[in-house]
Amino acid sequence: MVKNDKIQNQDMSPADLRKMFGENLRILAKTYPSVSQLCRELGINRTQFNRYLSGESFPRPDVLHRICSFFGVDARILLEPIDTLETERGVLNHPLIDDYIGAGMTDIPQDVFPNGFYRFSRLSFTEADLVITGLVYVFRRDNHTFIRGYEAKEGMRQQGLPTDPTTREFRGVILPQEDGVAALVSHRRTMATSFNYLSRVASFQNHYWTGYATRTVRETVTGRRAARLVYEHLGAFGPEVLQAARKVGFCSTEELIPYHRKLLQPERPFS
Repeated sequence: MVKNDKIQNQDMSPADLRKMFGENLRILAKTYPSVSQLCRELGINRTQFNRYLSGESFPRPDVLHRICSFFGVDARILLEPIDTLETERGVLNHPLIDDYIGAGMTDIPQDVFPNGFYRFSRLSFTEADLVITGLVYVFRRDNHTFIRGYEAKEGMRQQGLPTDPTTREFRGVILPQEDGVAALVSHRRTMATSFNYLSRVASFQNHYWTGYATRTVRETVTGRRAARLVYEHLGAFGPEVLQAARKVGFCSTEELIPYHRKLLQPERPFS
Protein backbone atom coordinates (compact mmCIF):
# COMPACT_ATOMS: atom_id res chain seq x y z
CA MET A 1 0.00 0.00 0.00
CA VAL A 2 2.81 2.41 0.87
CA LYS A 3 4.57 1.58 -2.38
CA ASN A 4 1.41 2.24 -4.42
CA ASP A 5 0.91 5.55 -2.61
CA LYS A 6 4.44 6.61 -3.49
CA ILE A 7 3.86 5.73 -7.15
CA GLN A 8 0.60 7.65 -7.14
CA ASN A 9 2.28 10.71 -5.61
CA GLN A 10 5.08 10.57 -8.19
CA ASP A 11 2.43 10.60 -10.94
CA MET A 12 0.77 13.77 -9.67
CA SER A 13 0.54 16.47 -12.30
CA PRO A 14 1.55 20.11 -11.65
CA ALA A 15 -2.15 20.94 -11.34
CA ASP A 16 -2.54 18.19 -8.71
CA LEU A 17 0.43 19.57 -6.76
CA ARG A 18 -0.98 23.09 -6.84
CA LYS A 19 -4.38 21.84 -5.67
CA MET A 20 -2.89 19.76 -2.83
CA PHE A 21 -0.70 22.64 -1.73
CA GLY A 22 -3.63 25.07 -1.83
CA GLU A 23 -5.84 22.80 0.27
CA ASN A 24 -3.10 22.24 2.84
CA LEU A 25 -2.23 25.95 2.96
CA ARG A 26 -5.91 26.77 3.55
CA ILE A 27 -5.97 24.44 6.57
CA LEU A 28 -2.77 25.94 7.98
CA ALA A 29 -4.01 29.49 7.45
CA LYS A 30 -7.19 28.77 9.44
CA THR A 31 -5.13 28.52 12.62
CA TYR A 32 -4.05 32.14 12.13
CA PRO A 33 -6.49 34.88 13.26
CA SER A 34 -5.89 37.29 10.36
CA VAL A 35 -5.02 36.38 6.76
CA SER A 36 -3.82 39.93 6.09
CA GLN A 37 -1.41 39.81 9.03
CA LEU A 38 -0.29 36.32 8.00
CA CYS A 39 0.56 37.59 4.50
CA ARG A 40 2.55 40.48 6.00
CA GLU A 41 4.56 38.15 8.22
CA LEU A 42 5.21 35.78 5.33
CA GLY A 43 6.12 38.67 3.04
CA ILE A 44 3.62 37.51 0.43
CA ASN A 45 1.20 39.69 -1.52
CA ARG A 46 -2.42 38.97 -0.49
CA THR A 47 -3.51 38.49 -4.11
CA GLN A 48 -0.68 36.02 -4.72
CA PHE A 49 -1.52 34.21 -1.48
CA ASN A 50 -5.13 33.80 -2.66
CA ARG A 51 -3.84 32.29 -5.89
CA TYR A 52 -1.90 29.72 -3.86
CA LEU A 53 -5.05 28.88 -1.89
CA SER A 54 -7.12 28.39 -5.04
CA GLY A 55 -4.49 26.21 -6.74
CA GLU A 56 -3.98 28.72 -9.56
CA SER A 57 -0.34 29.33 -8.75
CA PHE A 58 2.61 27.70 -7.04
CA PRO A 59 5.28 29.46 -4.94
CA ARG A 60 8.92 29.73 -5.90
CA PRO A 61 11.26 27.38 -3.95
CA ASP A 62 12.40 30.19 -1.61
CA VAL A 63 8.80 31.21 -0.89
CA LEU A 64 7.80 27.57 -0.33
CA HIS A 65 10.68 27.20 2.14
CA ARG A 66 9.54 30.36 3.93
CA ILE A 67 5.97 29.04 4.23
CA CYS A 68 7.10 25.60 5.45
CA SER A 69 9.45 27.14 8.03
CA PHE A 70 6.75 29.50 9.29
CA PHE A 71 4.19 26.73 9.87
CA GLY A 72 6.71 24.10 10.99
CA VAL A 73 5.97 21.65 8.17
CA ASP A 74 7.99 20.18 5.31
CA ALA A 75 7.60 19.79 1.54
CA ARG A 76 5.31 16.79 1.95
CA ILE A 77 2.45 19.31 1.98
CA LEU A 78 2.79 19.14 -1.82
CA LEU A 79 1.96 15.44 -1.91
CA GLU A 80 -0.31 14.45 0.96
CA PRO A 81 -3.24 15.88 2.92
CA ILE A 82 -1.80 17.60 5.96
CA ASP A 83 -3.91 15.62 8.42
CA THR A 84 -2.32 12.36 7.23
CA LEU A 85 1.29 13.48 7.67
CA GLU A 86 3.05 11.75 10.53
CA THR A 87 4.30 14.26 13.07
CA GLU A 88 7.64 13.72 14.76
CA ARG A 89 7.57 12.68 18.39
CA GLY A 90 8.88 15.58 20.45
CA VAL A 91 11.16 15.40 23.45
CA LEU A 92 8.19 15.62 25.85
CA ASN A 93 6.90 12.39 24.32
CA HIS A 94 10.23 10.58 24.53
CA PRO A 95 9.78 7.07 26.03
CA LEU A 96 11.94 7.99 29.04
CA ILE A 97 9.51 10.70 30.21
CA ASP A 98 6.32 10.02 28.23
CA ASP A 99 4.48 8.79 31.33
CA TYR A 100 5.80 11.68 33.44
CA ILE A 101 6.04 15.13 31.82
CA GLY A 102 4.41 14.13 28.53
CA ALA A 103 1.40 12.36 30.04
CA GLY A 104 -1.89 13.79 28.79
CA MET A 105 -0.34 16.49 26.62
CA THR A 106 -2.96 15.95 23.94
CA ASP A 107 -5.88 15.91 26.36
CA ILE A 108 -6.94 19.50 27.08
CA PRO A 109 -10.69 19.79 26.41
CA GLN A 110 -12.07 23.02 25.01
CA ASP A 111 -14.17 23.54 28.14
CA VAL A 112 -11.01 23.47 30.26
CA PHE A 113 -9.03 26.00 28.19
CA PRO A 114 -10.82 27.04 24.98
CA ASN A 115 -9.35 28.33 21.76
CA GLY A 116 -9.42 32.05 21.03
CA PHE A 117 -7.93 35.32 22.19
CA TYR A 118 -7.02 36.05 25.79
CA ARG A 119 -6.32 39.40 27.41
CA PHE A 120 -3.72 39.08 30.18
CA SER A 121 -2.23 41.27 32.88
CA ARG A 122 0.63 40.79 35.33
CA LEU A 123 3.02 42.92 37.34
CA SER A 124 6.00 43.95 35.25
CA PHE A 125 9.20 41.97 35.74
CA THR A 126 11.31 45.10 35.19
CA GLU A 127 9.18 48.10 36.29
CA ALA A 128 8.30 47.86 39.99
CA ASP A 129 5.14 49.99 39.96
CA LEU A 130 3.73 49.07 36.57
CA VAL A 131 1.54 46.34 35.12
CA ILE A 132 2.03 44.79 31.69
CA THR A 133 -1.08 43.96 29.66
CA GLY A 134 -1.14 41.92 26.50
CA LEU A 135 -3.03 39.69 24.10
CA VAL A 136 -2.37 36.05 23.20
CA TYR A 137 -4.00 33.54 20.89
CA VAL A 138 -4.63 29.89 21.87
CA PHE A 139 -5.23 27.26 19.19
CA ARG A 140 -5.10 23.50 18.57
CA ARG A 141 -3.00 21.72 15.95
CA ASP A 142 -1.89 18.09 15.60
CA ASN A 143 -3.73 17.18 18.82
CA HIS A 144 -1.74 19.72 20.85
CA THR A 145 -2.65 23.12 22.29
CA PHE A 146 -0.42 26.09 21.47
CA ILE A 147 -0.16 29.75 22.39
CA ARG A 148 1.32 32.69 20.52
CA GLY A 149 1.50 36.43 21.02
CA TYR A 150 3.66 39.54 20.75
CA GLU A 151 5.46 41.56 23.38
CA ALA A 152 4.33 45.18 23.64
CA LYS A 153 6.53 47.50 21.58
CA GLU A 154 7.06 49.90 24.48
CA GLY A 155 8.24 47.12 26.76
CA MET A 156 10.79 45.98 24.18
CA ARG A 157 11.89 49.56 23.52
CA GLN A 158 12.51 50.25 27.21
CA GLN A 159 14.78 47.20 27.39
CA GLY A 160 16.76 48.41 24.39
CA LEU A 161 15.50 45.53 22.24
CA PRO A 162 14.30 45.56 18.61
CA THR A 163 10.56 46.15 18.14
CA ASP A 164 10.06 44.29 14.85
CA PRO A 165 7.33 41.58 14.82
CA THR A 166 9.81 38.70 14.50
CA THR A 167 11.70 39.70 17.65
CA ARG A 168 8.54 40.51 19.61
CA GLU A 169 6.74 37.24 18.80
CA PHE A 170 6.61 34.44 21.36
CA ARG A 171 5.12 30.96 21.14
CA GLY A 172 4.55 28.12 23.54
CA VAL A 173 2.80 24.86 24.31
CA ILE A 174 -0.02 24.38 26.81
CA LEU A 175 0.29 21.45 29.21
CA PRO A 176 -2.55 19.97 31.29
CA GLN A 177 -2.25 20.21 35.06
CA GLU A 178 -4.33 18.64 37.82
CA ASP A 179 -6.13 21.89 38.61
CA GLY A 180 -5.52 24.02 35.54
CA VAL A 181 -3.01 24.40 32.73
CA ALA A 182 0.63 25.38 32.37
CA ALA A 183 2.48 26.95 29.47
CA LEU A 184 6.11 26.85 28.39
CA VAL A 185 6.75 29.98 26.33
CA SER A 186 9.78 31.36 24.54
CA HIS A 187 10.85 33.75 21.80
CA ARG A 188 12.27 32.58 18.49
CA ARG A 189 15.71 30.93 18.80
CA THR A 190 16.38 32.06 22.37
CA MET A 191 17.45 30.17 25.49
CA ALA A 192 15.16 32.15 27.82
CA THR A 193 11.89 30.45 28.74
CA SER A 194 8.95 31.46 30.89
CA PHE A 195 6.63 29.14 32.78
CA ASN A 196 2.99 30.12 33.31
CA TYR A 197 0.41 28.40 35.50
CA LEU A 198 -3.31 29.19 35.30
CA SER A 199 -6.39 27.94 37.14
CA ARG A 200 -9.97 28.94 36.32
CA VAL A 201 -11.53 31.46 38.70
CA ALA A 202 -14.34 29.85 40.69
CA SER A 203 -17.05 32.45 40.16
CA PHE A 204 -19.89 33.33 37.82
CA GLN A 205 -17.31 34.98 35.55
CA ASN A 206 -15.80 31.66 34.54
CA HIS A 207 -13.92 33.09 31.55
CA TYR A 208 -11.12 34.24 33.89
CA TRP A 209 -8.00 32.34 34.96
CA THR A 210 -5.43 33.31 37.60
CA GLY A 211 -1.98 32.03 38.39
CA TYR A 212 1.58 33.20 38.01
CA ALA A 213 4.38 33.66 35.50
CA THR A 214 8.06 32.98 36.08
CA ARG A 215 11.10 33.68 33.92
CA THR A 216 14.46 31.95 33.72
CA VAL A 217 16.87 34.76 34.59
CA ARG A 218 19.38 35.42 37.33
CA GLU A 219 18.12 36.93 40.57
CA THR A 220 18.55 40.71 40.79
CA VAL A 221 17.84 43.31 43.46
CA THR A 222 15.34 45.27 41.35
CA GLY A 223 13.83 42.76 38.93
CA ARG A 224 11.14 40.14 39.55
CA ARG A 225 11.41 36.53 38.50
CA ALA A 226 7.80 35.64 39.38
CA ALA A 227 4.53 37.57 39.35
CA ARG A 228 0.79 36.94 39.51
CA LEU A 229 -0.97 36.49 36.20
CA VAL A 230 -4.58 37.01 35.05
CA TYR A 231 -6.08 35.68 31.82
CA GLU A 232 -9.46 36.72 30.41
CA HIS A 233 -10.94 34.74 27.51
CA LEU A 234 -12.25 37.09 24.79
CA GLY A 235 -13.17 34.41 22.25
CA ALA A 236 -12.96 34.80 18.48
CA PHE A 237 -11.66 37.87 16.68
CA GLY A 238 -14.02 40.82 17.16
CA PRO A 239 -14.39 44.39 18.48
CA GLU A 240 -13.40 43.44 22.03
CA VAL A 241 -10.19 41.84 20.77
CA LEU A 242 -9.34 44.93 18.71
CA GLN A 243 -9.96 47.14 21.72
CA ALA A 244 -7.70 44.98 23.89
CA ALA A 245 -4.98 45.00 21.19
CA ARG A 246 -4.92 48.81 21.20
CA LYS A 247 -4.24 48.91 24.94
CA VAL A 248 -1.35 46.44 25.27
CA GLY A 249 1.72 47.68 27.09
CA PHE A 250 2.51 49.21 30.47
CA CYS A 251 -0.12 50.79 32.71
CA SER A 252 -0.58 51.65 36.37
CA THR A 253 -2.67 49.46 38.67
CA GLU A 254 -5.30 52.23 38.75
CA GLU A 255 -5.68 51.98 34.97
CA LEU A 256 -6.36 48.24 35.07
CA ILE A 257 -9.79 46.77 34.38
CA PRO A 258 -11.34 46.58 37.89
CA TYR A 259 -11.78 42.82 37.89
CA HIS A 260 -8.23 42.31 36.63
CA ARG A 261 -6.98 44.50 39.47
CA LYS A 262 -9.02 42.52 42.00
CA LEU A 263 -7.60 39.21 40.81
CA LEU A 264 -4.04 40.50 40.38
CA GLN A 265 -3.88 41.79 44.01
CA PRO A 266 -0.97 44.16 43.29
CA GLU A 267 -0.84 45.36 46.91
CA ARG A 268 -0.28 41.82 48.24
CA PRO A 269 3.27 40.38 48.11
CA PHE A 270 3.62 37.36 45.83
CA SER A 271 4.72 34.15 47.52
